[in-house]
Amino acid sequence: MGKGKDCGNHGDEDVMQGCRRLLCILFVLAVLVGIVALIVYLVLRPTHPRFYLQDAALRQLDLANGTSAAGVLSTALQVTIASRNPNSRVGVYYDRLDVYASYKYQQVTLAASLPPVYQGHGDVDVWSPVLSGPNVPFAPYLADALGKDVANGYLIMEVKIDGRVRWKVGSWTSGHYHIFVTCPAFFIKSGGNGVVGANGLRFQTATYCRVEV
Repeated sequence: MGKGKDCGNHGDEDVMQGCRRLLCILFVLAVLVGIVALIVYLVLRPTHPRFYLQDAALRQLDLANGTSAAGVLSTALQVTIASRNPNSRVGVYYDRLDVYASYKYQQVTLAASLPPVYQGHGDVDVWSPVLSGPNVPFAPYLADALGKDVANGYLIMEVKIDGRVRWKVGSWTSGHYHIFVTCPAFFIKSGGNGVVGANGLRFQTATYCRVEV
């Protein structure tokens, strides 16, 4: 009987050894590529992009009784968000950025998708999406808290960004990383720098955002 020509045939010991050598070479190459990528990352040490909430205009904030024990909240606001890449040798691909507003950890608007963009060294990008959330179910305890905040002349919301980014160094581009940004938005009735919006509330001042990658 002739010897088999396939790696799976145990009769051909030379072919089996050749397959094992090939697998070992491929494994070593994969390890080397991973080590090189890790060294590049550790040497360059990409710094998180900087995000700032520059402005916010509260266009609507209406709380109404729903058909159940919970009420419904209708919210609309336009925000201006700036992002800067502080790295001198690392670029950033923003492949996905979804922006929404929340109050006391409850999302109160739909997510608005920002267009994908590449951010070069030291570049700044600015977006001004409109965030809206019509008739969002709202828990009674949150409705009470919101009513008290508005009656006291202030409101604290959060503008959040959930997305995916990649790092670029020369011709090398990393895999995807999850990015999560939280920007506090302070609204007050007296003072502030923004235009007067819903319930007489206006944006107080620009704020730095917390960035997690």
